[in-house]
Amino acid sequence: MLQERELTQPVDLSLPNGLLNPQAVGWSRQPIQNCQLYGRPLRKKRWNYWCITSSTHLFSVTLSNVDYAGLPFVYFLDFTSGEFIEKTIITPFGKGIQLGDHVKDDAIYEGKDGQISMLHSEGGITFRIRLYDFGGKSLQADFLINEPEKHESLNVVVPWNERLFQFTAKNNTLPVEGSVSLGENVVRFDHADSFATLDFGRGIWPYAGFWNWASFSTRLPDGRTLGGNFGAGWTDNTGSNENALCVDGRLIKLSEDLIFDYSTREFKAPWRISTAETARVDLVFTPFFERVAKSDMVIVRSEVHQMIGHFNGTVLGEDGEVIAVRQAVGWAEDHHARW
Repeated sequence: MLQERELTQPVDLSLPNGLLNPQAVGWSRQPIQNCQLYGRPLRKKRWNYWCITSSTHLFSVTLSNVDYAGLPFVYFLDFTSGEFIEKTIITPFGKGIQLGDHVKDDAIYEGKDGQISMLHSEGGITFRIRLYDFGGKSLQADFLINEPEKHESLNVVVPWNERLFQFTAKNNTLPVEGSVSLGENVVRFDHADSFATLDFGRGIWPYAGFWNWASFSTRLPDGRTLGGNFGAGWTDNTGSNENALCVDGRLIKLSEDLIFDYSTREFKAPWRISTAETARVDLVFTPFFERVAKSDMVIVRSEVHQMIGHFNGTVLGEDGEVIAVRQAVGWAEDHHARW
């Protein structure tokens, strides 16, 4: 088992000299980290990734800035028809993108291709996305994400060394409602059936990296919400991980590694995701859609296989409660990057 430290007071991620603040290493139930990064030109990575799911659709929007390029991207999937549309915008040196140093800061993109805004207020997080050409159609998406007052999230600093480190915030099972308009077609996401998940990242990465990431949100038969966030690869041998459950808004940190057992020759075959030392997580993930995103700009290369599907199995909640997971919508991915 890992010996991870729980943080309860605000802390700076980075020191003014650009090195990792040792006091930031650990995890917290609320986003108390100030993620301002210093120096290290062309090596800083920042992103706000959101994914919204219902039982029938998925919509995702990301604003990212990797110093030498900004990468706003949006994708939409209809589970029934299989319709998938994706658009990536590349802006030199992050032009037109505004990203803050705190999880609850606003994020904005303004450009010739459209506008994306993620605005925080007491009422929640308001999304407004307008893209003029999204697979040959105009896109208009509007969402309101509610974050209950006592809802807990996973906030972790992963230290490779004093010069290379990453803060990640993962927040799932968030209630959301809204709509996506594709031309004249309108898809509605109902509050009772839909969840929003955040992946917020700020850090200084090694040039080459690999990671698995899996996440799901669902509602249990008794009305409680259940979410899982699991990772592997990128956190190995750092003393930290991004593994946790969220049961009805209460975070349960899993300080042990997760094993991702899957075929890289047939990503659509079932995956097994389980805790390495205990029975805390024992899940089978069955994909029904494969999203492949590849880029090769000589020095910068990336290949991700993000599988969308259903999770089934069991997890253990607090006090050893056995919780059955049945057809929970989520994703699991295999990602290699040189960036």
